[in-house]
Amino acid sequence: MKFGGPYYDELRRGDRREDAPAMTLTEGVAALHQAILGDRLRLSLDAAAAQRIGAGAGTFAHPGLVWDVAIGQSTLITQRVIANLFYRGLRLHRLPRIGDTLRTSTEVVGLRDLSSRPAGLAALRIRTVDQADRAVLDFVRCAMLPLAPGADPPGHNDDVGSALELRASELSGGFFSDWELGAEAWPPTELAPGSVLELEGGDLVSNATALARLSLNLAMVHHDSSAAGGRRLVYGGHTIGIAAAQASRALPNLVTIVGWHSCDHLAPVYEGDTLHSAVEVERRHGNLAHLRSRVEARRPCADPVAVLDWRFVAVLP
Repeated sequence: MKFGGPYYDELRRGDRREDAPAMTLTEGVAALHQAILGDRLRLSLDAAAAQRIGAGAGTFAHPGLVWDVAIGQSTLITQRVIANLFYRGLRLHRLPRIGDTLRTSTEVVGLRDLSSRPAGLAALRIRTVDQADRAVLDFVRCAMLPLAPGADPPGHNDDVGSALELRASELSGGFFSDWELGAEAWPPTELAPGSVLELEGGDLVSNATALARLSLNLAMVHHDSSAAGGRRLVYGGHTIGIAAAQASRALPNLVTIVGWHSCDHLAPVYEGDTLHSAVEVERRHGNLAHLRSRVEARRPCADPVAVLDWRFVAVLP
């Protein structure tokens, strides 16, 4: 008997999986995650500062670790994925701490056949809770999955790409709304809408399989080159994680990330690529900055390739 997850034609709207292993966020997991991605977010690095601003005692998990685990837990349905295309409306309801345990449910909410290849798109609603069943994370991602060998397209034609722009009302009362950011000696960040921040140095993509394993990601294309047409694909969250780390270098007072409007994977990333990003300030509302990161991959003897377009919301002092 072989185990490899469902094919596209075996999925139905309403299919739901919530039997992925729960995962406790430990100091060791957090350290390895940081070593691979190089994050510099203040809230997950400085427990004393978190307590001084009124966020409470204990060390916060990096939000990237939280969404990586949630995505990894959701891959029970997408083990055969060809590519993960985009994410919509990711919102952090709370930011877990080291020692919290995450559980994730994944529901098929839309399916659409592709006429260009024997495959289809599956929109997945992903919800993550902690050990007390408190909501942690909620978002939609879209995966391309193959048809079973010899199977006919099932005839699905759902809208799987609708925008889920986070509303101001969803963010204004977030878990961060009562933090006293002025309690820290973080100078205010003066950034006008339209400002673009571009780092000169890039970051090498390395330890790709280690991050996939760390986050419980079962997608075969990230582990087995034969499942990816001869060359392993880097897990998309790896690219997003490097973009987040670069954003925290461009904005050294960035406190944490609390949501995504959207995130589109434009082209595959491979281990050994060097990623460069530019961060645009789309708008500011008090301590919330709506940012857009555009990432390109650079490879020897090749032109740069645009690989990511990520619109996210961050807390700044």
